[in-house]
Amino acid sequence: MSTRQRALIVDDEPDIRELLEITLGRMKLDTRSARNVKEAREWLAREPFDLCLTDMRLPDGTGMDLIQYIQQRHAQMPVAMITAYGSLDTAINSLKAGAFDFLTKPVDLGRLRELVATALRIRGGDESGPVDTRLLGDSPPMKALRNQIQKLARSQAPVYISGESGSGKELVARLIHEQGPRTEQPFVPVNCGAIPSELMESEFFGHKKGSFTGAIEDKQGLFQAANGGTLFLDEVADLPLPMQVKLLRAIQEKAVRAVGGQQEVVVDVRILSATHKDLAAEVAAGRFRQDLFYRLNVIELRVPPLRERREDIAQLAEAVLRRLTEGSGLPATRLTSEALDKLKAYRFPGNVRELENMLERAHTLCEDDQIKPTDLRLAEGCNGGEAGEASLAQIDNLEDYLEDIERKLIMQALEETRWNRTAAAQRLGLTFRSMRYRLKKLGID
Repeated sequence: MSTRQRALIVDDEPDIRELLEITLGRMKLDTRSARNVKEAREWLAREPFDLCLTDMRLPDGTGMDLIQYIQQRHAQMPVAMITAYGSLDTAINSLKAGAFDFLTKPVDLGRLRELVATALRIRGGDESGPVDTRLLGDSPPMKALRNQIQKLARSQAPVYISGESGSGKELVARLIHEQGPRTEQPFVPVNCGAIPSELMESEFFGHKKGSFTGAIEDKQGLFQAANGGTLFLDEVADLPLPMQVKLLRAIQEKAVRAVGGQQEVVVDVRILSATHKDLAAEVAAGRFRQDLFYRLNVIELRVPPLRERREDIAQLAEAVLRRLTEGSGLPATRLTSEALDKLKAYRFPGNVRELENMLERAHTLCEDDQIKPTDLRLAEGCNGGEAGEASLAQIDNLEDYLEDIERKLIMQALEETRWNRTAAAQRLGLTFRSMRYRLKKLGID
């Protein structure tokens, strides 16, 4: 009996079926062919398959019908949709319905082979791997998030990760990459808000030697660096409009042209994107292109803020404190029950990142390896309700109170931009000179 992997090809055109059979046969796959949905279902009832390629238009239904049928009965089997050239809406809808990926006619054989190889890596992978310990929390929102990550890792659909600053969007993107078939290939994160606009095209697509002043040698771009893997566009809402046009073309054509280059280079990259802003609102305001939003937001994955999963705070705090003392030979620092209660009542506008920074500071300042409420140095105005609801009785000195809020916001902006002061100033709507003055006034190095 054959031990080769098996593919089901569904298309009513004999020429297309023959082309796919020959190509997959050369890849050492056994193939079965069906002319319509009915025949495809009959094959699926008789034999197990590792992959299905289906045309969109079939005599007795659509490829979408078949995708939904396979999702219900053979959820672990990747399905790729074959669509007519230019049917982008159909392709995107197939991804939303659960298709692994899509191809356009006329079928590019190189692209077909890449798709099949990637799909078979999914099928051959360990589908019941251990839960990643970096994404901590047993609350219902976190359990749901881990399940969604596992499902999305099996697809090649672009994913837009929404969530507040500090909630862990890059970690979620990294887990989608690591749990999918591209795990052996590069994961390339890029903070779109930290790249100067004049260098953006060169950073994304590379440049040729001599293409502009300072281009002393050929340089590979981020797309080429991520080829075969995943490109994570963090803070994608910060891309200027001219760059949005070029990014859209690169995603649609699956090819890039270096600055000063004559030829386009084909790239195979999965795009994940994120921003703490409301991207739909940015589109409505005319600051973000609707067509690019449509391409990036095929599937949206929301990362819950820490205040929506307060029951996870104790577990997160314990992990952070354990990491801070790891390898030191010293006993782990502990939170008193009163300090833990304070943390659970706090709003955490900076989410998990703010919790980590707060505990690191408290770990340094505390005595007897115990963190007390006073060691946390919480801004009273951010406990419980909305930030800024502090009563007059809670404020000893207005200047100090406002300075503390200003320091928190500046630190948050610096952390989001990886300490790029120019980008942080733009994020806060400040001039660089004003930003420099505030950093000096607040004693932030």
